[in-house]
Amino acid sequence: MPWFLYIVECSDESLYTGITTDIVRRISEHNSKKGAFYTKNKMPVKLVYHETMANRSMACKREAAIKRLTRIEKLNLIKTSA
Repeated sequence: MPWFLYIVECSDESLYTGITTDIVRRISEHNSKKGAFYTKNKMPVKLVYHETMANRSMACKREAAIKRLTRIEKLNLIKTSA
């Protein structure tokens, strides 16, 4: 089963990075206050970036790498993927 790394933009324009096996379900959870604590008061969120990973380990490593990026670097990543 593939894993996905994703970035959502929150209603306050902040960016949240996470991993999941089902992007549609996870975005729905974020938008129904069942997602991460960080996004609960920043709804709605919209998916702005995602990558497919072969397994959870790879997804976790990529998530950690992206979380170390600056906001500008994340925005550039998002822009170059569009």
